[in-house]
Amino acid sequence: MFVQRLRILTAAGVALIAATGARAADYTPPPPPPVYVQPPPAEPCCDSWYLRGFVGAGRNTTGSVDVTAVADTSLVSSSIGDSYFVGAAVGYNWNSWLRFDLSGEYRAKTQLTAMTRFQDAGGGAVALDQYQGNLSSWVVLANAFVDLGTWNCWTPFVGAGIGGAYNMVSDFTDVTPDVSAFGATGSSFGLGKGTSSWSLAWALYAGVSYAVTKNFNIDLTYRYLNYGTAKDSIVCDNPGAGCVDLQYKNLHSNDIMLGLRWTCCDMGPPPARPPQEVYAPPPVYAPPPQVYTPPPAYQPPLRSRG
Repeated sequence: MFVQRLRILTAAGVALIAATGARAADYTPPPPPPVYVQPPPAEPCCDSWYLRGFVGAGRNTTGSVDVTAVADTSLVSSSIGDSYFVGAAVGYNWNSWLRFDLSGEYRAKTQLTAMTRFQDAGGGAVALDQYQGNLSSWVVLANAFVDLGTWNCWTPFVGAGIGGAYNMVSDFTDVTPDVSAFGATGSSFGLGKGTSSWSLAWALYAGVSYAVTKNFNIDLTYRYLNYGTAKDSIVCDNPGAGCVDLQYKNLHSNDIMLGLRWTCCDMGPPPARPPQEVYAPPPVYAPPPQVYTPPPAYQPPLRSRG
């Protein structure tokens, strides 16, 4: 009898353990903790482009003046006045030390003068001609600059440029004060046609920049500018009295420039954003296969022989 009760209790314990396992198989584990992922930084907007404006003054020089005339003519003297200019440029910072820009400027009117000496074909009569006019120019240059390092916001740089100059001659006059040697009285007078023409232009730069802010710089620059040739033709009231074509060749200027440079649209580092929560999907729980265990075979209790 005791053995039979023991077997019943054992079978009940096995059933309870199986029920507990089945109930545990139905339990869904909690989801894993969230994973925090920092969003990628936003791309900065055109932080390498800049605008540059500048003003300056130049000491102009001419290399030579060519004069052509009916009579034998030689140049006595020539000069060109100093000028001021104003311009602007748009540029691109290729990297931290190399930048490129395209500049355009207007060089205000400055005075051209010349004096020539000529004599008639027989070699007797001699007269002096006095020429005077104005020169203004448009200059367009493609420039490259190399920054040489920064110390306490100061950055020295060098550069070079090449392009074209549109030189405009206006109000040119030719006066011969005394034409008595040619059998006339008084003076001879001629007017220029007012000629404009394109010439090759090139420049060399050296300067220093001061960073007022991250986006704003002040540039102080020396520039050597060669801007080609200016020419005009004189229409005289007396064609035999020295009507000439003049060419001011190899025009060049030593310029001092003050510029302001602004880096446009510089967004800087993107603002900090709260991290985004990304939840991994919970794993799919697969319960283990249930194995059926048959109950033990019934055995009759042992009887005592007493």
